[in-house]
Amino acid sequence: MIPELGLFSLIIALGFSLAMSVILLSGAMAGNHFWISFSKNLALGLFGFLSISLIALMLSFVGDDFSVAYVANNSNSKLPMPLKVSATWAGHEGSLLLWVWILGGWICSVALFGAQLSEVFKARVLGILGMVATAFILFTVLTSNPFERLLVNIPLDGGDLNPLLQDVGLIFHPPLLYMGYVGFAVAYAFAIAALLSGDLQHNWTRWVRPWTNCAWAFLTLGIMLGSWWAYYELGWGGWWFWDPVENASFMPWLAGTALIHSLAVTEKREAFRSWTLLLAILTFSLSLLGTFLVRSGVLTSVHSFAADPERGLFILLILGLAIGGAFILFAFKAPASKKVTYELGSRESFLLFNNLVLMVILISVLMGTLYPLVIDALGLGKLSVGGPFFNSFFVPLTIVLTILVGLGQTTKWRKTNWRNLRTPLIVVFISCVVLSAAIIWLANLTFSIWAMLGIGVSLWVVGLSGYEFVTTKLKHASGWKALVSLKPSYIGMQLAHLGLVVGVIGVTMVSLNGLSVDKRMDVGETVSLGQLEFQFMSMDRVQGPNYISDQGTFRVTNESGKELHMLAEKRSYSVGGQVMTEAGIDASFTRDLFVALGEPLGDGAWAVRLQYKPFIRWIWGGGILMALGAVIAALDKRYRKSTTSQGIHA
Repeated sequence: MIPELGLFSLIIALGFSLAMSVILLSGAMAGNHFWISFSKNLALGLFGFLSISLIALMLSFVGDDFSVAYVANNSNSKLPMPLKVSATWAGHEGSLLLWVWILGGWICSVALFGAQLSEVFKARVLGILGMVATAFILFTVLTSNPFERLLVNIPLDGGDLNPLLQDVGLIFHPPLLYMGYVGFAVAYAFAIAALLSGDLQHNWTRWVRPWTNCAWAFLTLGIMLGSWWAYYELGWGGWWFWDPVENASFMPWLAGTALIHSLAVTEKREAFRSWTLLLAILTFSLSLLGTFLVRSGVLTSVHSFAADPERGLFILLILGLAIGGAFILFAFKAPASKKVTYELGSRESFLLFNNLVLMVILISVLMGTLYPLVIDALGLGKLSVGGPFFNSFFVPLTIVLTILVGLGQTTKWRKTNWRNLRTPLIVVFISCVVLSAAIIWLANLTFSIWAMLGIGVSLWVVGLSGYEFVTTKLKHASGWKALVSLKPSYIGMQLAHLGLVVGVIGVTMVSLNGLSVDKRMDVGETVSLGQLEFQFMSMDRVQGPNYISDQGTFRVTNESGKELHMLAEKRSYSVGGQVMTEAGIDASFTRDLFVALGEPLGDGAWAVRLQYKPFIRWIWGGGILMALGAVIAALDKRYRKSTTSQGIHA
């Protein structure tokens, strides 16, 4: 009964989304305020019935209802309760239901908290979002029904959740990632609504900025959590593999980063209007592209969902309509460039260069991801594009981007007095060179030009941020008065840039100074790694809730004689028989120690991977700071001021 209730609620939600798209867009076109008045109720109804559907699927998992095919394929009675709940979105059908539920949440939020907009403009935004919801709910009902019953051969127990996904990271990673993916639909809807209405003034960009910031923050957290999960769950000890599915989430993040900066210029200076519209469309388009790549079956990855070609064709159709229609509309109704004067060395120019660099990175990642798929589809053979290709452009362009970040926040709008800025820039530059060399020497790091650049550009951003704060924010106030007077948008910007700095330092340190060794080890044997000694103390058999584990104990001794113990496991799951690696990790602020068991080699010996990872936590810490900065910036009261009388019309 519960699965039928879930399916029935999903079909009713489809009716609400269809009604929203037809009634609200028609009402906006005709100026019919009676039709428009249904917007809030339609949004609440859509989200309410999607919530009932998602809860029904969760209850099916919690109740071990193996007559539901999706539950039978992705759960087991021995699975711990938290994992039964998270298994709701562990497969294609359930994760798609989560996708549309989150979309319903964003739609409901726009309806409830969009009082600043005119009714007609908000109706257009909600109508466009209703069209997106209609397409994906229809896709779920027709091709990916999570409530499909097994009419015969109902199993007594389920096939179990993929052991790779039996982790706390699964509980949070997909929802955070989808909150980012789907959240960019709001910016997309605003851009399309602006093009449809012909009201292309800059004012709408002010209200959409917090929505874009929040979506970008969620996507950032989702990507960071996915990176962390791969680091400790896959047993390889890396934090980024340039996997096609990783790239699928990274591309909308790059476009979203450019969109955030473009929105700032459009709001403050009325420039980059076409850029902003184009980026809003592009960012959500790349989110849809990521959905297609993960669910079409064209990729083979631990992150992807196995799907048949019919599902991929359906998503490709949605992709074509959403992207093709939006770009055609943009081509016909994009605004002519408004003449906004600014000099080459102004803040506008550096933000433009910033976006150009982001676009170059984006196009390169897109080509590296899709080119092997195209070659394979044309029958021209198999081609693999890996880390060396991506790093060859990503590393130098990231350094250029970080330099531009420092200059962009130090220069002025429209025109910069470079005579006054020349001396501070020289002082900061020399200080960065000296401090970088000193840090490398004092920390006993391997000296290289890349180490100097990685640390140097990070100090460059910090130094110029400090200079900008002292010369602008402390100019008319001092001490606590200056701090209290800071706007959330400024605090958020500085925190996000600090997150970039922390992340760059983490990447530099772990890439250039990390240590790794793969060894055959017997119980009792000791292996040296730098100034550390790892001793294989014992191997024990441990019974888990739904697995049996070979658990190795390792004693680690540093140069001062201090000892610690680490556990590494090789788990064999009783239902499916899969064997998984659970790495042992000892984490601290400045380094991680990593131990992973490979295969047993006979006579009690094991293949063991030992790693020393300096500052690797700074990579994820930097991502958290960036996301926090984006959320704080979204809290700025200026974004919640009414725009009804300032250009957001029909």
